[in-house]
Amino acid sequence: MSLMLFIGAMVVISFLLSPRTQTADGFFKGFSENGSPPSLWTLVLSQVTTWIFARSLMNAAILGYFYGIAGALAYAAYYLSFLTGGLIVDRIRFEHGQNSIQDFLRDQFGRLGTGTYNVVVAVRLLSEVFANLLVIGVLFGAAGSNAYTFGVISIAILTLGYSMLGGLRASLRTDVFQTIVLIGVLLILFVQTLAGDGFSLAAVMGSSPDAAGPGWVLLVVAMLQIWSYPMHDPVMMDRGFLADRTTTRRSFFHATWISIIGILIFGLLGVHAGLLKTEGEALVSTLTRLFGEPTMLLFNAALVISALSTLDSTFSSAAKLTVVDMKLAAQLPRNGRIAMALFLLGGLIFLFLGSKDLFAAVAVSGTASMFLAPVVFFCILGRRRVARWSYAIAFCCAMAAGIVYMLEAGGYTALLEPLFGVSHKYAKLLILCVGVLAAGCIAFALGLRTVEFKESKELA
Repeated sequence: MSLMLFIGAMVVISFLLSPRTQTADGFFKGFSENGSPPSLWTLVLSQVTTWIFARSLMNAAILGYFYGIAGALAYAAYYLSFLTGGLIVDRIRFEHGQNSIQDFLRDQFGRLGTGTYNVVVAVRLLSEVFANLLVIGVLFGAAGSNAYTFGVISIAILTLGYSMLGGLRASLRTDVFQTIVLIGVLLILFVQTLAGDGFSLAAVMGSSPDAAGPGWVLLVVAMLQIWSYPMHDPVMMDRGFLADRTTTRRSFFHATWISIIGILIFGLLGVHAGLLKTEGEALVSTLTRLFGEPTMLLFNAALVISALSTLDSTFSSAAKLTVVDMKLAAQLPRNGRIAMALFLLGGLIFLFLGSKDLFAAVAVSGTASMFLAPVVFFCILGRRRVARWSYAIAFCCAMAAGIVYMLEAGGYTALLEPLFGVSHKYAKLLILCVGVLAAGCIAFALGLRTVEFKESKELA
């Protein structure tokens, strides 16, 4: 009952904070009524809460639970994406002079660039809807139960309601409130973890003794994926095209350290629980036994806050993607609201019919995005032109690797173990990521030489 009251209060306050935006700049760009862009700390807090989403908190805790401190560090490493994402945005906006990722890819690779990118981004937004609603649903009851279904649909509709009122402007305003509450909850959880019975910092730091263990392998995977991961996340990228250069740079920097601390707190909670778990005991059961119901209420409250903030940001990015970036309708708030409703419907279909493996969703998304890594290295940072066929090869390799990993992790195929002698899914993921990155960079290097040869012939 306490959790239900908390959810109700969060939704009511979010409605009260959401302005009814009538202008395109307010709805799609988050500008105020007088046309001003969001301030530094509005951007920072919005970035933090939209990336510390419910799925992330659960993943951080579960990885710490099963793989120790290495698992927690591995997931926290993904938040270095704020640094690489800030660099990508800075170069595209202020060196290449483009107003969006789509504009840059269109200039470089034509319809092939924008078409493939928009498909990947749309799938990611749909996965954000279903993954966060999945976490919320489990708080109401067992998957498939009436309570679960009621919880999912009610939260989805209520979040959609206040998101429709103000678009990105509403999302930014509610994010500030939601982040402040989330930080308070995380700090309380952190103190309770340190003060908990049996907590040992030495045991936590030594919880991943095997240097070749899955947690350390995933850390290497994260360090490879952070070069492309942020570019395919429209929620992060959208917030990089709103303010001036100095404000934008500072917002990405501050979002980095705040997010990493937040994720490590949940990861630490998972590591501590993993050290004291009993045979066959699940994470939530262990935490409940160690800390009791009041702490679990805070644990669930953090999931609710992060889910709400991510959902409203996902809806605003979905509206911008379809109306502004893909130009499927006139840039009117009404059309943005229709896009939001359609993405919610798609996310619910994913939820009730699709995969419920949160780890696979993250890994597949990260692997699929790696076709953008050569774009970052050669085109954005290197400022070089590359043949379109190179981009097509990188895209196909990344999609193939994502499919292979999904099949391997799900136990549908066993292709990599006999070839490379590895059995754990994260070792397989590392092999796939290295392969995709190598294939993409080789294709871009060859495509670079093709363009240079063509240009030299034209000059001759």
